Amino acid sequence: MHAIKNLIVAGANNKPITLDLFFEESKGHRPVVIYAHGFNGFKDWGNFDLIAKQFAAAGFVMLKFNFSHNGTSPGQPEVFTDLEAFGNNNYSKQLKDLELVTNWVFDPQNNYHAAINPQHIYLMGHSMGGGIAILHAAKDSRIKKLITWASVSKCKTPWGSWTKEKMQEWKTNAVQYYTNGRTKQELPMYYQLYEDYVQNAESLDIEKAIKSLTIPVLICHGTLDTAVDVQKAYDLKSWLPAAQLFTVATDHVFGRSHPWTSMDLPAPMQEVVDKSIAFLL
Repeated sequence: MHAIKNLIVAGANNKPITLDLFFEESKGHRPVVIYAHGFNGFKDWGNFDLIAKQFAAAGFVMLKFNFSHNGTSPGQPEVFTDLEAFGNNNYSKQLKDLELVTNWVFDPQNNYHAAINPQHIYLMGHSMGGGIAILHAAKDSRIKKLITWASVSKCKTPWGSWTKEKMQEWKTNAVQYYTNGRTKQELPMYYQLYEDYVQNAESLDIEKAIKSLTIPVLICHGTLDTAVDVQKAYDLKSWLPAAQLFTVATDHVFGRSHPWTSMDLPAPMQEVVDKSIAFLL
């Protein structure tokens, strides 16, 4: 199996996107699955290589990437070292990143183009990345299937439940801080995140986007999710009745944690992976 790690592609504002490719050694073009991680996440969170290898073994080229402003760096793709980038991240930049990654997949000049079937490009996104995947799929006809894992239904991460007082404080100070529960880092979020949402409300409307889709869609969600309530999955399903809905009794990350040192996935994650691969085949 080919496992190509940490390739560099130019992202939003020309900041680097770090991406990985996994595919089996065989001749011929293969469908591509592009995976978008969630807020406060990265492409390798929870040993995602284990998941990538399963998709590759099933006959896909698996591509996972770090959003250009997610706070990691090419030299340290699993560590939040660029806090200024994290603070300046927003949904529009993430959409641009996903567009640029998709363009790279189609570019005949990329070194792995011979392994790729450009007629079968699929998107998969977790949490915030699920919302970004929905928005991108709605505007890019090159995307032929879509899978969401624990997806948000609105582009309001992480301020969706904040009080008016906290929102005013954010505006006044121009920054709020998000505590990373794992690393205990105080990660800055500049008010531009909210301003970008307001200024681009139409293009960031997930409900409108999913209602416009005519491609096959699979919605996966944990019924015990406390980060993004399972009701969000039911909302997405109600907006696109043709979509398939798959639920499992688990949390927001389907039983994983970081670091994940086992060579086996937790049972809920394995169920979701199996369902996702079967959906794409």
